[in-house]
Amino acid sequence: MWISHRTLSMLVASLLIQCLRFVLLVDATCLARYDGIPDFVLKYAPIIYLHSEDQYMPSAFATLLENSKPTVNYTPVADVPSPLTLDNLDLLNSLGGKDVFLTTNEGIRALPEWFSGTRPDKAGKTVDAVSSIIVVRDHGDGKMVDAFYFYYYGYNQGNTVIGIQFGNHVGDWEHNMIRFENGEPQAVWYSQHAGGEAFTYQATEKQGLRPVGYSANGSHAVYATPGTHDHTIPGFNLPGGLLEDETDKGVLWDPILSMYAYSYNNATEKFKPYDANTPTNYLYFDGRWGDEQLPDDAEGQIVLFGQRKYVSAPNGVKFKGLVREKVCPGNGECMIWDGLRVKRGMEVGGG
Repeated sequence: MWISHRTLSMLVASLLIQCLRFVLLVDATCLARYDGIPDFVLKYAPIIYLHSEDQYMPSAFATLLENSKPTVNYTPVADVPSPLTLDNLDLLNSLGGKDVFLTTNEGIRALPEWFSGTRPDKAGKTVDAVSSIIVVRDHGDGKMVDAFYFYYYGYNQGNTVIGIQFGNHVGDWEHNMIRFENGEPQAVWYSQHAGGEAFTYQATEKQGLRPVGYSANGSHAVYATPGTHDHTIPGFNLPGGLLEDETDKGVLWDPILSMYAYSYNNATEKFKPYDANTPTNYLYFDGRWGDEQLPDDAEGQIVLFGQRKYVSAPNGVKFKGLVREKVCPGNGECMIWDGLRVKRGMEVGGG
């Protein structure tokens, strides 16, 4: 069939518009099609700035499986599926459940090269490294939807206190959550260590329509602003704090350019991929994404005031409060700030 040059040009223009319709930073290929994912989940997806001096970039979470062995109480688990993949990781639940650790072959103190992850390219993409997950939970009331944006790093470098690092661990899951009502963003949660902060969408810094998050140097806690952030007491930014994170506008990362996306059903506790080719079973893994805390008498371990240099790896996405009544996880008070707090309590107006 003959197609005129004008018609062909219109078709090409239409395709380009479709690829750019979410105001994303995209490469030559449009985002993989995710049938059924709400448009607003991608339209308002956060943009992350990694710290300019961070040695540990986002990582493909499959890389950990390629460089680890399951252990329980520091002992290798028998009869493990081989190879261990994202498609069969959940089989470890019957071999130790929550006591299973994906222990690195080299050991945490070796700091192998793969801990460094994948530096995003100029477009913000971690090429050949799926390092992000979106989980969409519909509240079922016809109005409210929570979209979780998870970010994975191969290694967490803890804060330094009196010249000693504390809280180092393998594997690091951080996240933002945006609460939508009738497709409009209402509030944004930023995960930080044992807690976090919530802001109105209006208050957040944005790139286009997309909220900006700042990943802390080494710890990867997600903040709404650049600067110095005390977290000695979760949720309070004290002057001259003992434990501080640093963020800046370093390396641009657009997590949704290399992601998997799912819906989550609270009633069945099941994840459903928006792309049928996306692995899912790893999301049901009950164990830990990395090494168990080194024993107190192990070489290199430091214990001071009850804190340790090397601590246990975190568990996975399903343990991150996917079902929450408030924007904040847990049952405590949830303060949603309408202004950005930067540099120890200073405030700036919303954007």
